[in-house]
Amino acid sequence: MTGVDQKVAVVTGGAGGIGTAVASTLAARGARVVVADVDGAAARRVADAIVDAGGAAISCPVDVASEASVVEMIGATVDAFGRLDILHNNAAAMGDDVLGRDLDLVEMSVEVWDTTMAVNLRGPMLACKHAIAAMRRSGGGAIVNTASVAAYGGDLQFMAYGASKAGLVNLTKSIATRYGKENIRCNAIAPGMILTPTSRARLGEAGIELFMRHHLTTRVGSPEDIAEAVAYLVSDEAGYVTGHVLYVDGGVTAHLPHFADLYEPVEET
Repeated sequence: MTGVDQKVAVVTGGAGGIGTAVASTLAARGARVVVADVDGAAARRVADAIVDAGGAAISCPVDVASEASVVEMIGATVDAFGRLDILHNNAAAMGDDVLGRDLDLVEMSVEVWDTTMAVNLRGPMLACKHAIAAMRRSGGGAIVNTASVAAYGGDLQFMAYGASKAGLVNLTKSIATRYGKENIRCNAIAPGMILTPTSRARLGEAGIELFMRHHLTTRVGSPEDIAEAVAYLVSDEAGYVTGHVLYVDGGVTAHLPHFADLYEPVEET
């Protein structure tokens, strides 16, 4: 796949497990990458590692919920590389201070709801708003939003998170519809269980095994699985793909709920 060579890409949440994998993968394939994250020091470490590996990258601190901060991010990108071709909206409120309190709707504080929506939904909206203006000047571009399988079903908790991702799916389709004729594509990915240091610590081995019962694959996902999907969707090879949500979930959404209770492994003879 060579369809990202010399293109300029912004990856928000670029210092996290998925963001690091996406930024590194795009850079390895010739893109010039802006690693943007609320943790500016962590973003700088990721960008430095990309440069040390022979790639082109800069870092940029960003609070995606702040329009002024997003404007600065897009401005820094154009100042550094002269254009913008790719945006991966990956930043999300995943910490214990937000997602860790997104438990019971009856007990949830409005602060948790509002923060989730500000980061997970307003953030991508703002990034798209200002990236599209830059992409128009570059002749077009490709956007990928990180949604989630949580957008497609109810859960016992994480109601704010799921609602924000469902909104992001509709935003994806709306942007694809409105700006497609301007050569701007917009797609989303819907990850399932992706094993990062954060998810491993939160779930533990017992929790991971529980999720595995519902997967159709023999392993859980990795950040690199998401990076490969994003790299395809933003590449020239995906030029006929827009308004689409690509599930990268190990088949967890492909079956009826009773699968895990009825499935019996085939015993070797």
